Amino acid sequence: MRRKLLQALTAGLVLATATGCTYEDFPRLGMPTPTTEEAPRILSLWQGSWAAALATGVLVWGLILWSAFFHRRSRTKVEVPPQTRYNMPIEALYTVVPIIIVSVLFYFTARDESKLLSLDKKPDVTVNVVGFQWSWCFNYIEGVDGSTGDAKSDKNLAAIPDRYKKDFPADAGGVYTCGTPGERNPQTNNPGPTLWLPEGKTVRFVLTSRDVIHSFWVVPFLMKQDVIPGHTNAFQVTPNKQGTFLGKCAELCGVDHSRMLFNVKVVSPERYEQHLKDLAKKGQTGYVPAGIEQTAHEKNRETTNL
Repeated sequence: MRRKLLQALTAGLVLATATGCTYEDFPRLGMPTPTTEEAPRILSLWQGSWAAALATGVLVWGLILWSAFFHRRSRTKVEVPPQTRYNMPIEALYTVVPIIIVSVLFYFTARDESKLLSLDKKPDVTVNVVGFQWSWCFNYIEGVDGSTGDAKSDKNLAAIPDRYKKDFPADAGGVYTCGTPGERNPQTNNPGPTLWLPEGKTVRFVLTSRDVIHSFWVVPFLMKQDVIPGHTNAFQVTPNKQGTFLGKCAELCGVDHSRMLFNVKVVSPERYEQHLKDLAKKGQTGYVPAGIEQTAHEKNRETTNL
């Protein structure tokens, strides 16, 4: 028994020390370094959930080991120990404690989810993310020199509900970029198109799909949301760290799901504005089709919420 216990402890030590995590990564428990103002809230919820799980695990493991060591047959010489049945205090404890644990986790999850999905603050930048098999398009809802039109009435954005269009800037002709799975970022050589965002500005993502359900996930933003045909989702973040980060589809969307990669390049506001002008000069003005129109129940919900 002692030899097996020593072997188990050794194996656990090897597993803990042979991973790719450094001591700086360990407090994040596998999460990447947050790069938005909202991401620490998600990281805190993740860490709290792990703390609760570990506390519960330690208690359960302790009870199991205590029973295994101090009530083993070789120690007590008892073939069949006394059997306890219908112990109401213990059974009540087994019922009440899990309910308390789940209720606490539910409270913090609901609190943080409500905050993360809040669209009360008017965004500085709006990007319509269009998912399709097997890449991404990005409509920048902006007024850009050389691009004329109005995003609020553009037929290519007809699938976007009015509750999101009301926050679109006036006379926003817009520009776009559309990727292919074989495209690569020129700086990092990572596959997929590149979405540009300004540092320190509140960015609202309006998510639409042309075909099936996808999921928009920028890894260090610690936030993802489904991109659903006939149903528009939205969330917003404020990037606070410059750099080029990886993004991917987090929903199994078909045979080439693994190729639905993209990059997010966070730059200064001045560099971001220059990038939009460069897209206009390339002729990438206006908007690409956002996706499938809203389903009947979504249109009804739109009427109710306005």
